[in-house]
Amino acid sequence: MDCPPNPIFLQNPRLSHAIFPTVSYKKSHSWRFNCKGIQVSVTKQHRSNSLIFRNSSGDGERLESIGIKEIDVATLGNLCVDIVLNVPNLPPESFQERRDYMERLSKSPPDKKFWEAGGNCNMAIAAARLGLRCMTIGHVGDEIYGRFLLDVLHDEGIGMAGMSELDGVEISGAAYETLLCWVLVDPLQRHGFCSRADFSKEPAFSWMSELSSEAKMAIKKSKILFCNGYGFDELSPGLIISAIEYAVEVGTSVFFDPGPRGKSLSVGTPEEQKAFHKVLRMSDALLLTSEEAESLTGIGNPVLAGQELLRKGLRTKWVIVKMGAKGSILITMSSISCAPAFKVNVVDTVGCGDSFVAAIAFGFIHNISMVHTLTIANAVGAATAMGCGAGRNVATRKQVIELMEAANLNEDENFWNEIIDENLEAEEITFLSRMVINGRNNRMNRVPLQKIISEMLPKLEAARVNGVVPS
Repeated sequence: MDCPPNPIFLQNPRLSHAIFPTVSYKKSHSWRFNCKGIQVSVTKQHRSNSLIFRNSSGDGERLESIGIKEIDVATLGNLCVDIVLNVPNLPPESFQERRDYMERLSKSPPDKKFWEAGGNCNMAIAAARLGLRCMTIGHVGDEIYGRFLLDVLHDEGIGMAGMSELDGVEISGAAYETLLCWVLVDPLQRHGFCSRADFSKEPAFSWMSELSSEAKMAIKKSKILFCNGYGFDELSPGLIISAIEYAVEVGTSVFFDPGPRGKSLSVGTPEEQKAFHKVLRMSDALLLTSEEAESLTGIGNPVLAGQELLRKGLRTKWVIVKMGAKGSILITMSSISCAPAFKVNVVDTVGCGDSFVAAIAFGFIHNISMVHTLTIANAVGAATAMGCGAGRNVATRKQVIELMEAANLNEDENFWNEIIDENLEAEEITFLSRMVINGRNNRMNRVPLQKIISEMLPKLEAARVNGVVPS
């Protein structure tokens, strides 16, 4: 397909309409460990939910070892296959017409060349390519799409943990199958999304009620659990809260990116509203666009909005505000870090936010300074924007390094001064700049890009050498 220079997101559900005949499954589980991590002995129908951690550090170390966090990042839910198609017209607006439209699309599987891993797979793949050890926690079915998704994760060195145990529970094929998102592109290169979420008030996997032992083990052994707003389209609010509370209990940091779903969740069902605001308060790191931050706080200035979210949080340490081509800001209780974006030729913005958060996790885990972390996150997001689509098309380490070395920043002094002028509470303000003459002035500490590049490139190279994933 030809990628759009300026995609228009009409809707953005991450779910799909099932395209296979309805059948029933009865599931039974038999768990076992081996010296490479966790393996699962399951019935053939449940093959797709096996957890296989492929990046464990040695034959003698098991995931059940108490206190050892062998996984860097685990993603919670939002696993889907994107079907990217060129269409003459985007889906109609009316409910029934959209449903008929999707029924026509779903009559037979499209050619595999149109398939791509989507949802939280984007974040996991981007993180793995930075050298992080990654696990996805969620559900995929045992059909062609599920097997495709597992193969992609396997090829990227990413493990998979089943979300729920089902002993003697019957579920229909439509409820059990892998989620699809029809990503539709019209002749004007506008995007539309079509999925089962358009037609159901219940989460796609509402039959899940408790965390599986697999999911708990993956959360316990992870340094970060990442959740985004689209997870609410798949999992019940109660199940999401169970996962977040368990992460807090076992000392796993929680990253949350509400995304476009945040606005609807904040005015959704009572259960959704309660769970959404609880996840906001319990997260260690919040990632939002400036529009999303304003929607949640009613404050237009991104730094002031971030400071308000910090005050409301119970555990929140970082609030990261993404501002597209302008750059990004990381706010803590005592500091503000600002990083202008890299100038690139934008081909497709799909997956940029997921790639960005992967690099934020990289900086968080490796205890990298905040302005350094923002710089690499901007580079990873921008490198993904230069490609076509997400999934396996997200940025590689090599592309990120090349972009950083080009050192082409979109610096806009007036924009940044306007933001910072309103914010004098922070003890420290750090600003990324392509060129620094005097380093620090009375307002902020300016850090030259070349300094960050010289310090970050060895870390990226070390991550590649120590990791077992493609670069």
